[in-house]
Amino acid sequence: MRIEHLRERSDLGVISAGTLKSLGVTNPWRRCASGGPWQRMYPGVVLLHNGPPTPDQQLTAALLRAGPGAVVTGAWACRRHGLPARGLEIHLLVPGSVRGSGSLILERTSPVPAATDVGGFPVVSAARAVVDACRFLRSVDEATALIAAAIQRGHCTPAELAAEARTNRYGTKLVRSVLRELGRAESVAERDARRLSRRIRLTTPHWNATIAGADGLIIGRPDAWYDDVGLAWEIDSRAFHYGVRDYERTLARNSRYAAAGILVVQTLPTRLRDQAEAVGKELKAAYRAAAARPRPPVRVVEMG
Repeated sequence: MRIEHLRERSDLGVISAGTLKSLGVTNPWRRCASGGPWQRMYPGVVLLHNGPPTPDQQLTAALLRAGPGAVVTGAWACRRHGLPARGLEIHLLVPGSVRGSGSLILERTSPVPAATDVGGFPVVSAARAVVDACRFLRSVDEATALIAAAIQRGHCTPAELAAEARTNRYGTKLVRSVLRELGRAESVAERDARRLSRRIRLTTPHWNATIAGADGLIIGRPDAWYDDVGLAWEIDSRAFHYGVRDYERTLARNSRYAAAGILVVQTLPTRLRDQAEAVGKELKAAYRAAAARPRPPVRVVEMG
Protein backbone atom coordinates (compact mmCIF):
# COMPACT_ATOMS: atom_id res chain seq x y z
CA MET A 1 0.00 0.00 0.00
CA ARG A 2 1.30 3.48 -0.84
CA ILE A 3 2.49 5.65 2.04
CA GLU A 4 -0.17 8.27 1.22
CA HIS A 5 -2.89 5.70 1.90
CA LEU A 6 -1.23 4.67 5.15
CA ARG A 7 -1.08 8.29 6.31
CA GLU A 8 -4.78 8.66 5.54
CA ARG A 9 -5.50 5.76 7.90
CA SER A 10 -3.21 7.19 10.58
CA ASP A 11 -3.76 9.96 13.14
CA LEU A 12 -1.14 12.66 12.55
CA GLY A 13 1.12 9.98 11.08
CA VAL A 14 0.69 7.73 14.14
CA ILE A 15 -0.71 4.27 13.53
CA SER A 16 -0.88 0.91 15.30
CA ALA A 17 1.13 -2.06 14.12
CA GLY A 18 -2.12 -4.04 14.01
CA THR A 19 -3.66 -1.57 11.57
CA LEU A 20 -0.53 -1.67 9.41
CA LYS A 21 -0.68 -5.45 9.23
CA SER A 22 -4.37 -5.34 8.32
CA LEU A 23 -3.40 -3.02 5.46
CA GLY A 24 -0.85 -5.47 4.12
CA VAL A 25 2.33 -4.30 5.87
CA THR A 26 3.41 -7.70 7.13
CA ASN A 27 6.53 -6.57 9.04
CA PRO A 28 6.24 -2.91 10.06
CA TRP A 29 9.13 -3.19 12.52
CA ARG A 30 11.60 -3.82 9.70
CA ARG A 31 10.87 -0.29 8.47
CA CYS A 32 11.50 1.03 11.99
CA ALA A 33 15.06 -0.30 12.09
CA SER A 34 17.98 2.12 12.27
CA GLY A 35 18.00 4.21 9.11
CA GLY A 36 14.51 3.07 8.16
CA PRO A 37 11.72 5.42 7.04
CA TRP A 38 9.55 4.91 10.15
CA GLN A 39 10.08 4.73 13.90
CA ARG A 40 8.68 2.74 16.80
CA MET A 41 7.09 5.06 19.36
CA TYR A 42 5.80 2.45 21.84
CA PRO A 43 5.09 -1.27 21.71
CA GLY A 44 2.57 -1.66 18.91
CA VAL A 45 2.71 2.02 17.88
CA VAL A 46 4.48 3.35 14.78
CA LEU A 47 5.21 6.87 13.50
CA LEU A 48 5.28 7.03 9.70
CA HIS A 49 8.46 9.09 9.49
CA ASN A 50 11.87 8.95 11.16
CA GLY A 51 12.20 12.59 12.20
CA PRO A 52 11.54 14.11 15.63
CA PRO A 53 7.87 13.70 16.56
CA THR A 54 5.84 16.81 17.33
CA PRO A 55 4.24 17.16 20.79
CA ASP A 56 0.85 16.32 19.23
CA GLN A 57 2.31 13.17 17.66
CA GLN A 58 3.91 12.18 20.97
CA LEU A 59 0.59 12.56 22.78
CA THR A 60 -1.32 10.77 20.01
CA ALA A 61 1.09 7.83 20.19
CA ALA A 62 0.81 7.67 23.97
CA LEU A 63 -2.98 7.62 23.86
CA LEU A 64 -2.94 4.93 21.18
CA ARG A 65 -0.66 2.82 23.36
CA ALA A 66 -2.88 3.38 26.41
CA GLY A 67 -6.06 2.33 24.64
CA PRO A 68 -9.68 3.54 24.82
CA GLY A 69 -10.73 5.63 27.79
CA ALA A 70 -7.30 7.06 28.59
CA VAL A 71 -7.05 10.75 29.59
CA VAL A 72 -4.12 13.15 29.83
CA THR A 73 -3.00 14.48 33.22
CA GLY A 74 0.16 15.84 34.85
CA ALA A 75 2.60 18.23 33.21
CA TRP A 76 1.36 17.66 29.67
CA ALA A 77 -2.22 18.38 30.71
CA CYS A 78 -1.06 21.50 32.56
CA ARG A 79 0.62 22.80 29.43
CA ARG A 80 -2.53 22.09 27.43
CA HIS A 81 -4.32 24.32 29.93
CA GLY A 82 -1.68 27.00 29.36
CA LEU A 83 0.16 26.49 32.64
CA PRO A 84 3.98 26.54 32.94
CA ALA A 85 4.60 22.96 34.05
CA ARG A 86 7.91 21.22 33.62
CA GLY A 87 8.26 17.52 32.97
CA LEU A 88 8.87 15.40 29.88
CA GLU A 89 6.94 12.36 31.09
CA ILE A 90 3.54 11.83 29.51
CA HIS A 91 1.17 10.86 32.32
CA LEU A 92 -2.08 9.17 31.34
CA LEU A 93 -4.86 7.82 33.53
CA VAL A 94 -6.26 4.56 32.18
CA PRO A 95 -9.21 2.30 33.07
CA GLY A 96 -7.39 -1.00 32.49
CA SER A 97 -4.04 -2.69 32.94
CA VAL A 98 -1.47 -1.67 30.36
CA ARG A 99 2.21 -1.10 30.95
CA GLY A 100 3.97 2.16 30.25
CA SER A 101 7.48 2.41 28.93
CA GLY A 102 10.26 4.96 29.12
CA SER A 103 8.79 8.42 29.66
CA LEU A 104 5.19 7.16 29.35
CA ILE A 105 3.41 6.78 32.69
CA LEU A 106 0.18 4.78 32.54
CA GLU A 107 -1.66 4.91 35.87
CA ARG A 108 -4.67 2.72 36.39
CA THR A 109 -7.51 4.47 38.17
CA SER A 110 -11.19 3.85 38.73
CA PRO A 111 -13.20 5.68 37.83
CA VAL A 112 -11.19 7.61 35.26
CA PRO A 113 -11.83 11.31 35.96
CA ALA A 114 -13.87 13.37 33.56
CA ALA A 115 -11.96 15.02 30.74
CA THR A 116 -12.65 17.77 28.25
CA ASP A 117 -11.42 18.14 24.69
CA VAL A 118 -8.46 20.51 24.64
CA GLY A 119 -6.96 20.84 21.18
CA GLY A 120 -8.28 17.45 20.17
CA PHE A 121 -7.05 15.56 23.26
CA PRO A 122 -8.94 14.32 26.36
CA VAL A 123 -7.50 16.40 29.21
CA VAL A 124 -8.43 16.29 32.89
CA SER A 125 -9.37 19.42 34.84
CA ALA A 126 -6.64 21.93 35.64
CA ALA A 127 -6.89 21.10 39.35
CA ARG A 128 -6.30 17.37 38.77
CA ALA A 129 -3.54 18.10 36.26
CA VAL A 130 -1.70 20.38 38.70
CA VAL A 131 -1.98 17.91 41.57
CA ASP A 132 -0.69 15.05 39.40
CA ALA A 133 2.15 17.19 38.02
CA CYS A 134 3.23 18.12 41.54
CA ARG A 135 3.39 14.44 42.50
CA PHE A 136 6.52 14.19 40.33
CA LEU A 137 8.18 17.38 41.57
CA ARG A 138 10.74 17.58 44.36
CA SER A 139 11.16 21.36 44.50
CA VAL A 140 8.84 23.32 46.79
CA ASP A 141 9.40 26.46 44.72
CA GLU A 142 8.46 24.71 41.45
CA ALA A 143 5.29 23.30 43.00
CA THR A 144 4.43 26.69 44.49
CA ALA A 145 4.96 28.45 41.16
CA LEU A 146 2.71 25.98 39.31
CA ILE A 147 -0.04 26.12 41.93
CA ALA A 148 0.16 29.92 42.05
CA ALA A 149 -0.10 30.20 38.27
CA ALA A 150 -3.16 27.93 38.20
CA ILE A 151 -4.90 30.01 40.87
CA GLN A 152 -3.92 33.44 39.56
CA ARG A 153 -4.93 32.64 36.01
CA GLY A 154 -8.34 31.44 37.14
CA HIS A 155 -7.95 27.79 36.12
CA CYS A 156 -8.88 26.50 39.57
CA THR A 157 -9.30 27.55 43.18
CA PRO A 158 -7.30 26.56 46.27
CA ALA A 159 -10.36 24.63 47.45
CA GLU A 160 -10.47 22.60 44.22
CA LEU A 161 -6.77 21.79 44.51
CA ALA A 162 -7.19 20.77 48.14
CA ALA A 163 -10.14 18.54 47.21
CA GLU A 164 -8.09 16.79 44.50
CA ALA A 165 -5.21 16.30 46.94
CA ARG A 166 -7.59 14.75 49.49
CA THR A 167 -9.16 12.46 46.90
CA ASN A 168 -5.80 11.34 45.51
CA ARG A 169 -3.57 11.36 48.57
CA TYR A 170 -0.81 9.13 47.16
CA GLY A 171 2.18 11.38 46.43
CA THR A 172 0.31 14.61 47.25
CA LYS A 173 2.17 15.55 50.43
CA LEU A 174 4.03 18.34 48.59
CA VAL A 175 0.79 19.81 47.20
CA ARG A 176 -0.87 19.80 50.60
CA SER A 177 2.22 21.36 52.20
CA VAL A 178 2.36 24.13 49.58
CA LEU A 179 -1.34 24.90 49.96
CA ARG A 180 -0.89 25.25 53.71
CA GLU A 181 2.20 27.42 53.27
CA LEU A 182 0.63 29.69 50.70
CA GLY A 183 -2.51 30.46 52.65
CA ARG A 184 -3.58 33.66 50.95
CA ALA A 185 -0.18 34.09 49.31
CA GLU A 186 -0.21 33.23 45.63
CA SER A 187 3.48 32.88 44.75
CA VAL A 188 6.90 32.05 46.06
CA ALA A 189 7.66 35.77 45.86
CA GLU A 190 4.77 36.73 48.12
CA ARG A 191 5.82 34.13 50.64
CA ASP A 192 9.32 35.61 50.63
CA ALA A 193 7.83 39.10 50.94
CA ARG A 194 5.92 38.11 54.07
CA ARG A 195 9.08 36.75 55.63
CA LEU A 196 11.07 39.90 54.78
CA SER A 197 8.36 42.18 56.17
CA ARG A 198 8.45 40.32 59.46
CA ARG A 199 12.23 40.42 59.55
CA ILE A 200 12.54 44.19 59.05
CA ARG A 201 9.77 44.80 61.63
CA LEU A 202 7.64 47.27 59.76
CA THR A 203 4.01 47.75 60.69
CA THR A 204 2.28 44.51 59.77
CA PRO A 205 0.67 45.21 56.41
CA HIS A 206 -2.53 43.98 54.88
CA TRP A 207 -1.89 41.36 52.23
CA ASN A 208 -3.88 41.51 48.97
CA ALA A 209 -6.14 44.20 50.44
CA THR A 210 -8.43 46.20 48.17
CA ILE A 211 -7.80 49.96 48.35
CA ALA A 212 -10.40 52.62 47.48
CA GLY A 213 -10.24 56.40 47.27
CA ALA A 214 -12.40 58.94 49.11
CA ASP A 215 -14.91 58.69 46.25
CA GLY A 216 -15.25 54.93 46.83
CA LEU A 217 -13.67 53.98 43.52
CA ILE A 218 -11.29 51.03 43.63
CA ILE A 219 -7.65 52.00 43.16
CA GLY A 220 -5.86 48.68 43.39
CA ARG A 221 -5.11 45.51 45.29
CA PRO A 222 -1.43 45.67 46.27
CA ASP A 223 0.44 42.59 47.37
CA ALA A 224 1.18 44.41 50.65
CA TRP A 225 -0.45 47.55 52.07
CA TYR A 226 0.97 49.60 54.95
CA ASP A 227 -2.23 51.33 55.95
CA ASP A 228 -0.85 53.66 58.61
CA VAL A 229 1.28 55.56 56.07
CA GLY A 230 -0.47 54.74 52.78
CA LEU A 231 2.35 52.70 51.21
CA ALA A 232 1.80 49.96 48.63
CA TRP A 233 4.26 47.16 47.89
CA GLU A 234 3.90 45.25 44.63
CA ILE A 235 5.84 42.10 43.82
CA ASP A 236 5.79 42.29 40.04
CA SER A 237 6.70 38.87 38.69
CA ARG A 238 7.27 38.61 34.97
CA ALA A 239 6.33 34.96 35.19
CA PHE A 240 2.86 35.72 36.59
CA HIS A 241 2.05 39.27 35.55
CA TYR A 242 3.90 40.38 32.44
CA GLY A 243 1.87 39.25 29.48
CA VAL A 244 1.01 42.13 27.14
CA ARG A 245 -2.38 42.76 28.73
CA ASP A 246 -1.00 42.30 32.23
CA TYR A 247 1.73 44.84 31.50
CA GLU A 248 -0.90 47.35 30.37
CA ARG A 249 -2.87 46.72 33.55
CA THR A 250 0.28 47.26 35.62
CA LEU A 251 0.86 50.66 34.01
CA ALA A 252 -2.78 51.65 34.58
CA ARG A 253 -2.55 50.49 38.21
CA ASN A 254 0.55 52.60 38.83
CA SER A 255 -1.17 55.64 37.32
CA ARG A 256 -4.08 55.18 39.75
CA TYR A 257 -1.67 54.95 42.67
CA ALA A 258 0.05 58.16 41.60
CA ALA A 259 -3.24 60.01 41.12
CA ALA A 260 -4.35 58.99 44.63
CA GLY A 261 -1.06 60.12 46.20
CA ILE A 262 -0.03 56.56 47.12
CA LEU A 263 3.66 55.73 47.23
CA VAL A 264 4.43 52.34 45.72
CA VAL A 265 7.48 50.11 45.93
CA GLN A 266 7.87 47.66 43.05
CA THR A 267 10.10 44.63 43.53
CA LEU A 268 11.05 41.84 41.16
CA PRO A 269 10.95 38.37 42.74
CA THR A 270 14.55 37.75 41.69
CA ARG A 271 15.71 40.73 43.79
CA LEU A 272 13.53 39.63 46.67
CA ARG A 273 15.21 36.24 46.52
CA ASP A 274 18.82 37.28 45.81
CA GLN A 275 19.04 40.78 47.34
CA ALA A 276 16.63 40.63 50.26
CA GLU A 277 18.74 42.95 52.45
CA ALA A 278 18.78 45.68 49.79
CA VAL A 279 15.04 45.30 49.20
CA GLY A 280 14.44 45.59 52.95
CA LYS A 281 16.39 48.87 53.07
CA GLU A 282 14.41 50.23 50.10
CA LEU A 283 11.13 49.29 51.73
CA LYS A 284 12.07 50.91 55.05
CA ALA A 285 13.19 54.09 53.24
CA ALA A 286 9.90 54.23 51.34
CA TYR A 287 8.01 53.72 54.59
CA ARG A 288 9.82 56.70 56.15
CA ALA A 289 9.08 58.83 53.08
CA ALA A 290 5.42 57.86 53.19
CA ALA A 291 5.24 58.68 56.90
CA ALA A 292 6.80 62.12 56.31
CA ARG A 293 4.00 63.35 54.04
CA PRO A 294 0.26 63.66 54.72
CA ARG A 295 -1.43 60.29 54.42
CA PRO A 296 -3.65 60.19 51.31
CA PRO A 297 -7.43 59.82 51.86
CA VAL A 298 -7.64 56.16 50.92
CA ARG A 299 -8.97 53.16 52.82
CA VAL A 300 -9.11 49.39 52.84
CA VAL A 301 -12.49 48.08 51.73
CA GLU A 302 -14.03 44.67 52.17
CA MET A 303 -14.98 42.97 48.93
CA GLY A 304 -18.07 40.81 48.95
